Amino acid sequence: MARVDLTPEAADLLRRLRASHGELMFHQSGGCCDGSAPMCYPAGEFRTGGSDVHLGDLAVSSGPESDAFSVPVWMSAAQFEYWSHTHLTIDVVKGRGSGFSLEAPLGVRFLVRSRLLTDEEL
Repeated sequence: MARVDLTPEAADLLRRLRASHGELMFHQSGGCCDGSAPMCYPAGEFRTGGSDVHLGDLAVSSGPESDAFSVPVWMSAAQFEYWSHTHLTIDVVKGRGSGFSLEAPLGVRFLVRSRLLTDEEL
């Protein structure tokens, strides 16, 4: 069962970011200063370790100028305890995001939409 997914708009933005920055990754922030936003980084720029959970890989289909690729999504293990019963969908909306996430200069920000997992998905 996939725990993470993305909207077509988020896929479009990821294609643009990958063209500029290379391979990508997400880390779902724990709150505090960035308001629990999904942060997009060049792959390897944010170090993950034993205190992080790999939620899965987003499958980004090919676009007009891009082959298909995947983007790993991580979350801190402590935060995962609270989100363990949810499915997350990464979307993109207009607005100011965190200065550390790659989309910040573009006037948009990634956003997580969540829903509870069904009994069948648990």
